[in-house]
Amino acid sequence: MVELQGYIDRIVFRNEENGYSVLCMKEGNKEEFLVGVFPDVSEGEYLTARGEMNVHPIYGKQLRVQEYEFTAPSDAASTLKYLSSGAIKGIGEALATRIVKKFGDDTFRIMEEEPERLAEVKGISMRKALEISGAVAGKRDLRQAMLFLQQYGITQNLGMKIYNFYQGRLYQVIRENPYKLADDIDGVGFRIADEIASKAGILPDSDFRIRSGILYVLEQATGQGHTCLPMDQLMQEARRLLGVEIDSMNDRIMDLIMDKKIVVKTKEDIQMVYSSVSYYTELTIAQMLKDLNIKDTITSDEISAKIKAIETEQDIALDDRQRLAVSEAVNNGLTIITGGPGTGKTTTIRTIIRYFEKEGLDILLAAPTGRAAKRMKEATGCEAKTVHRLLELSGMVGEGATSFGRNEDNPLETDVVIIDEVSMVDIFLMKSLLRALVPGMRLILVGDVNQLPSVGPGNVLRDMIYSDAFPVVRLEKIFRQAAESDIIMNAHRINAGEMVEPRPGSRDFLFIKRDNPGNIIGATITLLKDKLPNYVNSSTRDIQVLTPMRKGLLGVEQLNVALQEALNPPDPSKQELTVGSFILREGDKVMQIKNNYQMEWKVLNSYRMPLDEGVGVFNGDMGIVREINSYTERITVEFEEGRRVEYEFKQAEELELAYAVTIHKSQGSEYPAVILPLLGGPRMLMNRNLLYTGVTRAKSCVCIVGSVHTFQEMIANEQEQKRYSGLKDRIKEVYELA
Repeated sequence: MVELQGYIDRIVFRNEENGYSVLCMKEGNKEEFLVGVFPDVSEGEYLTARGEMNVHPIYGKQLRVQEYEFTAPSDAASTLKYLSSGAIKGIGEALATRIVKKFGDDTFRIMEEEPERLAEVKGISMRKALEISGAVAGKRDLRQAMLFLQQYGITQNLGMKIYNFYQGRLYQVIRENPYKLADDIDGVGFRIADEIASKAGILPDSDFRIRSGILYVLEQATGQGHTCLPMDQLMQEARRLLGVEIDSMNDRIMDLIMDKKIVVKTKEDIQMVYSSVSYYTELTIAQMLKDLNIKDTITSDEISAKIKAIETEQDIALDDRQRLAVSEAVNNGLTIITGGPGTGKTTTIRTIIRYFEKEGLDILLAAPTGRAAKRMKEATGCEAKTVHRLLELSGMVGEGATSFGRNEDNPLETDVVIIDEVSMVDIFLMKSLLRALVPGMRLILVGDVNQLPSVGPGNVLRDMIYSDAFPVVRLEKIFRQAAESDIIMNAHRINAGEMVEPRPGSRDFLFIKRDNPGNIIGATITLLKDKLPNYVNSSTRDIQVLTPMRKGLLGVEQLNVALQEALNPPDPSKQELTVGSFILREGDKVMQIKNNYQMEWKVLNSYRMPLDEGVGVFNGDMGIVREINSYTERITVEFEEGRRVEYEFKQAEELELAYAVTIHKSQGSEYPAVILPLLGGPRMLMNRNLLYTGVTRAKSCVCIVGSVHTFQEMIANEQEQKRYSGLKDRIKEVYELA
């Protein structure tokens, strides 16, 4: 580790939001550049900084600072520079000059120990002197706090968050219950809090630790899609995490119930444990769904006549199930339409839209992702937005608490809302959507219940359907045009568990047999670069490789390394950035891997003037790296519809290469062609549900590369990953209580 000492001559760059700075340090005539998080450093201050010395290809030697400490200015010249920088609120350059002229080398001691003497300076009243003293004390308190937090391995960036939240209380929190950090500070989870607690001498069996560990297990379960866990499973996972006996947890469970942190409900003699956030979110959804589910009194003859007129006008012929779907949408406040590919969902939606247009009603269309919304717009000819844009996303205010402009105080101004791809909607997004609706509006939910559930927690579409509380229409007939597609026919066979034999003459369902990972990757690269683009009249970037797994020789991580090397190799003209275990390069195809509700985006015209702007980049959004700027330490990514987003280097962990993505991450998307490399894997992953979802992502061509045996084993494997949720039970409860 390199250590440098000197005065801060100037601040070259600073991000005021997070304190990231580039500083020029001088010692004598020698200049050194420091990069890192310096939220409380001002010009003129004397620093001792330690870190790793790097040589930047453009900007030369830089010390990437890991820790630093201050020495108060000791002479008149350095004190004047420090005070003139604006470091102390209320002191500008002119006033700083008068103060230093009066007190000279003793200035800093006077400000800290005898601040009332500042009133001896012309232009400083006693009140002003005390205000300056308070500002000096505040800077001193911040520095002492940062030094204290460094003892526990807390970074400068996280330390600032902790200090801003707790101020002087942080010492008590760290020494008595550092697990409180996990509740209060964004970016602190149980594991970070546990490390701090260990350094603070907190015992492994302390009440704070066990309670925090139980909540952490539930939080992790939420990240895996569950809204609850069976008590036995929760206990086992908590014991594994904490290394304490289960008996010592029972009282803590009761404490958490009393503190309203968790809810326990018994279902078929099994105790299910919910975080309070998940439980009350599902309960609120259930009540709002019930409030929307109002039956209208339009006669079936009247509806049938109007449907028939639309069929004549549009030159279409609906089947009985499609007509029933339209009728239910007209006569109910809430209708669910579900069906697989080729069963006429799009035609049904278009007919519903036309029916309501003829009635003079306002209609809004939306889907969970940008790709799904774009597809909905192309299929219906009507404007469609993402659900987040429909609700006018304005930011994130806490766990599961997204801030939307549309809510119960400012509901959507419409008569009908149609949401497609509802299998992707989690409990938090569904709650936000329902908050923006009022009884009397019609809500029509469309989705394929056989696809994978949402990435976020809950089983919203499935639970609603199997609650038997709402009108549900299942579209099952495969229409003639769809029946000509092997993609659609084979998708239905896969869903039904029927064996699918690769057919050499197929034009849209291709199977290339390969028996080892190297050959599979080679064939995949050939398909991407040479074969498929012309075949489906699309670019290589639009063709997607989908895989069941993250790990392994044919998992996302390994495939992306190989595909990046083939499709976007190193080039002197392209900037690069190492992010964890992979290299990010200009021109790379990338995916956002977590919801970021504060991230700003802009759509620019050819003159780089904004045409549109907003906030929010979401898990699964895909784009291209347009620029990596090493000086400003920013990455520019262009997502679909021209939305350009700037990431700071430290935010790069929110991105990953996306030449290959997991099938789960592809939900709601449709690609001109899909390549599925298949050659064994964990049985829990390699199942029918996953294969069905992967195949149905392709519009024009599916190409499976690998083992026929693995492909057919996946069709036979009905074992899905269990997802625990309680919305169905909450719906039944609110109807029983009515």
